[in-house]
Amino acid sequence: MRDLLADALAPTRYNVAAAVSAVALLVVAYVLVPHPYVQYGAWLVIFTVWMVWFVYLGVDHVYGID
Repeated sequence: MRDLLADALAPTRYNVAAAVSAVALLVVAYVLVPHPYVQYGAWLVIFTVWMVWFVYLGVDHVYGID
């Protein structure tokens, strides 16, 4: 299990893109435009990015799409 997590959280281009997009959205929502609607929308987009990353990771683990 530890090997799976080490491979899953390695700094690949998809992992870095997901993390950078989440951090950028949080900076926009909480620093640049601190409005509750913007914050809610940012969390919805972050959740969507996370789910896409999670499904991609699962498909890659099961089918080996790399």
